[in-house]
This record gives sequence, structure tokens and C-alpha cells, in this order.
Amino acid sequence: MTTLGIQHFDAFLLACIALNMTPGLDTFYILTRSGREGRAVGMAAALGINAGCIVHTLAAVLGISAILMTSAIAFSVLKYLGAAYLVWIGLRMLFSRATTRKPTVTRGQGLAAAFRQGMLTNVLNPKVALFFLAFLPQFVSMQAPHPQLGLLVLGLSFIGTGTTWSMMLALLGGHIHRLLTTRPRFGQWMDRVCGTVLLGFGVKLALQRQP
Repeated sequence: MTTLGIQHFDAFLLACIALNMTPGLDTFYILTRSGREGRAVGMAAALGINAGCIVHTLAAVLGISAILMTSAIAFSVLKYLGAAYLVWIGLRMLFSRATTRKPTVTRGQGLAAAFRQGMLTNVLNPKVALFFLAFLPQFVSMQAPHPQLGLLVLGLSFIGTGTTWSMMLALLGGHIHRLLTTRPRFGQWMDRVCGTVLLGFGVKLALQRQP
């Protein structure tokens, strides 16, 4: 840890757990996908979100995220792309029709879509990129021989705690899914509510100002 410049690693892990457990877009998305399509799809969504965190970690290590801090154009482009994507997903859920699907088809299509959408909602959110850029360096001494490796270790540690919590959310969503299979009207109602909330996240992201 000394050569990596990591400081107060125990405090960092506690902060990671607290931050991961704070409800937000990721929490809502995992519960939505696992609630609508089952536990396996929720786990795919969780893996996609944390794959997005790997992208943000590497961006922070390489200094790419700093561009978002200094460039209003780069921040705005990523922000509006992410907002448009969230709005698109929300509208699809709002206007979706209840259809009868075979479990194998739903599971196969859902896994790929959940992973892809989870990753994109995370990667296209500039707030997440700036979070990694601002949070990780607080626990690494830049005077250490290899501070970039220290940032990488911290980022992977954050992802480890996040993946654990995300899988627990997917399991919880699996219980919701079993309820929805016996009450199709409740499933339609959930689609409308979830679509509206995702639209709200998209609008909120679009209105976000560069820090």
C-alpha cells in the first residue's frame, strides 16, 4: 500500500459501502430489471453497471475524466447523450404493451439488453465520471511512486463493494418478479411507474450543470 500511496483504506471501504447503499439510478434500474424479468436479468444489469464503473475508473486513472471538469462542451455532450438514453428507456416502458413471452426467450434477450443498458446508463453519466475523479484521489498520495496504481486499486475496491450490493438488489428484485408473474396488472402498473421515474432521471441529468 505504501508504494501505491493509498491512505486510510479502511475509511475508504466504509465510505464505499455507504455510497453504494445510497438509493439512486443504479439501485432503481437493477430493481426494475430484476422485478420485470427475473433475478438473472437483474444480475446482468448489475454487472453492466459495474462494468461502466470500470470504464470510469480507468478514465480517472488516465486523467480522461479531467476533461469533463474543464471542458463545457465535453460535459454537455456526454450529459445530453445520457439524458436522451434514459428518456428513451423511460418512454419504451411507458408505452410498452403487456405481451406473453416464453421464459427462455425473455431470459436470453433480457440478459444482453440489461447488461448493455446498465453499462450505458453508467458510462453516459458525467456525474459518475466526476465522482470517480473527485473521490478516489482523496485516499491516494500523489507523491507516492505509483499513485495511478493506487487509484486503480481503489476503483476496483469500490466496484467490488458495489457489485456485492448490486447482486443483493437483484435477488430482492427476483422476489418482486415472482409477485408480478401472478399479478400481470401489477406488472403493467410497475412499467408505467418505472418509465416515469426513468424519464425524471433523464430530465434531471439534462438540467445538471457542470461543477
